[in-house]
Amino acid sequence: MKSALNLTLRIWRQRDAGAPGAFANYPAENIPTDCSFLEMLDIVNERLVAKNEEPIAFDHDCREGICGMCSLVINGVAHGPERATTTCQLHMRHFTDGQIIHVEPWRSNSFPVIKDLIVDRGAFERIQQAGGFITARAGSAPDGNAIPIPKGDADLAMDAAACIGCGACVAACPNSSAMLFVAAKVSHLALLPQGAAERTRRVLGMVKAMDAEGFGNCSNYYECEAVCPVEIKSSTIAMLNREYSLAVLKDTVGK
Repeated sequence: MKSALNLTLRIWRQRDAGAPGAFANYPAENIPTDCSFLEMLDIVNERLVAKNEEPIAFDHDCREGICGMCSLVINGVAHGPERATTTCQLHMRHFTDGQIIHVEPWRSNSFPVIKDLIVDRGAFERIQQAGGFITARAGSAPDGNAIPIPKGDADLAMDAAACIGCGACVAACPNSSAMLFVAAKVSHLALLPQGAAERTRRVLGMVKAMDAEGFGNCSNYYECEAVCPVEIKSSTIAMLNREYSLAVLKDTVGK
């Protein structure tokens, strides 16, 4: 394997949400194979700045795969070709010398482009604010096993809590559905006794907020599960549907 690659990048450039966007070609020469995709963009940007050209705008933060900030569609796949990998953890050794790489922002009307590859994911924050929390004072951490929780419920709650809210599920869905994200946030709290008291109000509020933000419904393509960097299962959406159906019933006829 070569230790460096010569690539051609076709990158989406767009001044803001109201401006038309288009792909622009950039050479990415002598890129080390052990650097990440975002580090590769850093190198390209340093070269653009040296030539007094405007650098490419893209989102990033922790670069450890846990914050959910990085958000690129690479050759048509959210977060790129490696399964269960965020863009910041995607290394250039997974590409080949001479390859042409298309880089785009998340595509969804609910995620308007701010600039180039950066989109506004404030819609996720507003859904979270509609009920994705526990209002009771949590206090200090309790001793282990102080609140008995069935092992199966604890495992399912931990799996759902792994969601980093990156939005790849929306970007991959033909219907721009956010149901995998909402399902993860609703399920991980509903499965635990600390979150059970507010489960009805939570799911009704978050689904209402999701619909108001313009996200589509689940269309059973399972693309969300395929691109999720933390491998949230689509079966979580079934849990959301059950929670929502029960909540609507309780809200209609009372407990």
